[in-house]
Amino acid sequence: MADDRILVMDSVTKLAPEDAGKVLVAASHGGVYAAYLAAKGRAGGVILNDAGGGLEDAGFGGLAWADGFGMPAATVDCWSARIGDGRDMIANGRISHCNAAAARAGVTVGMAAADAAASMLAAEMWTGAPPDLPESRFEISVAADGTRVIGCDSASLIRDEDAGQIVVCASHGGLLANAKGYVLKAPVYGVVLNDAGRGKDDAGVARIFAAADMGVAAGAVAAASARIGDARSAWETGVISCVNDLAAKAGGAVGMTTQEFVAVLLRSKA
Repeated sequence: MADDRILVMDSVTKLAPEDAGKVLVAASHGGVYAAYLAAKGRAGGVILNDAGGGLEDAGFGGLAWADGFGMPAATVDCWSARIGDGRDMIANGRISHCNAAAARAGVTVGMAAADAAASMLAAEMWTGAPPDLPESRFEISVAADGTRVIGCDSASLIRDEDAGQIVVCASHGGLLANAKGYVLKAPVYGVVLNDAGRGKDDAGVARIFAAADMGVAAGAVAAASARIGDARSAWETGVISCVNDLAAKAGGAVGMTTQEFVAVLLRSKA
């Protein structure tokens, strides 16, 4: 029988107060922001998706950060399990990276995610104090027609009032497996996400195409070009690797920089 102290989730943003102490197998990327949310919820340990590693290994950058206060953290290989799909993570995920705290708990590279979670569960609860990591949402620019370009480190920071605006978002471009109708919090005009290394079944860009059904022109930056979880990096160094039909009709194309892509969307909207 499954242990109810191991919590399988499509997104680490969905933690509840009663989840404190549980080990999370969460299909978010393994960057610092995702690790921060797990730590904020006092998870006993967390297993995330490595999102292909990407620029400066940001896809598993949360592991070293979590070591700073002793929380066990690991990632599965994005080619072994779909990002955004917790059930696939626990069933098929294979550990690609683990921090020192997870290693002390018995987690090893190549281990099945389910076994790694059980190992974390058997370890003593960490007692360190995680540093605060303010949620990062900022305005990039305002066009002549009033359209705002907004940066968000996480899709969870998109707001209702962002409808009709353009969002440069550093979340992965995958869909949440158990929330089929959910794509974005608001019908923005355009969005840029991170392709998370694309991974198994091209899961890292599934949201890009689903966004078209909301009327959203969407593109993804290559994980190798911008740090996942870091909207400033997406804006400054991102290179588009995938676009949906609406973005293509507006003039967006693979190979553009994020700034070129956003400029095309702004011209199209105007």
